[in-house]
Amino acid sequence: MADTNTLSLTARDPEGSRNARRLRRSGLVPGVIYGGGDAPTHFAVDARILRNTLAHSGAILEVSLDGATGTPVLVKDVQRHPVRGEAVHVDFLRVRMDQAIQTTVTIELVGADEAPGVVEGGVLSQETREITIEALPGDIPDSIKHDVSALEMNATLALDAITVPEGVKLIDDLDTLIATITPPTLEPVEEEIETETGLVGEGEAAEGEEGEAPAEEPAAESEDS
Repeated sequence: MADTNTLSLTARDPEGSRNARRLRRSGLVPGVIYGGGDAPTHFAVDARILRNTLAHSGAILEVSLDGATGTPVLVKDVQRHPVRGEAVHVDFLRVRMDQAIQTTVTIELVGADEAPGVVEGGVLSQETREITIEALPGDIPDSIKHDVSALEMNATLALDAITVPEGVKLIDDLDTLIATITPPTLEPVEEEIETETGLVGEGEAAEGEEGEAPAEEPAAESEDS
């Protein structure tokens, strides 16, 4: 079960991008809570507290708006600065702990360095990093780990091989490709290049020898005279 953390929020008016920039300059991150049949609620939260909470929380948070009773929410989206990586806006979705919801979770592949295909020089490529699941909010995992230490060269891993925690249902197509191990791309061999260079040199030498043959004839004529 995912951990639940409490986060204190301050209500704000939705005053547009100019107000949002002012909040960020003050060390606050704007956000919105929606869903659950209620109107969207705009808020601001301390950037440092938000960063620490997101780093140590599970998928579900409990938020308190202006000191009110806590409300469980799902972290639906975190928009980040393209360069600094800091949160610039956050979306929370109201949830009921007794009702299943659909959301995305990350697939984390473990044991890749021990996979026979990788040991032989193969390249492990993760084709799908997030999948859609359905579960009660309290059963949503932070991520789903899968051991790939047994994958051979040219092996493929599909979603149907992923084991999910109890209470979690996979929504995506079970044939979805998750990862592959492929042979490395072969680079030109230096010996072949050297051989080709040698052949070219020999060819040039042969042409030079043929070109010297006519120069011997005048010497022969000189001796006859």
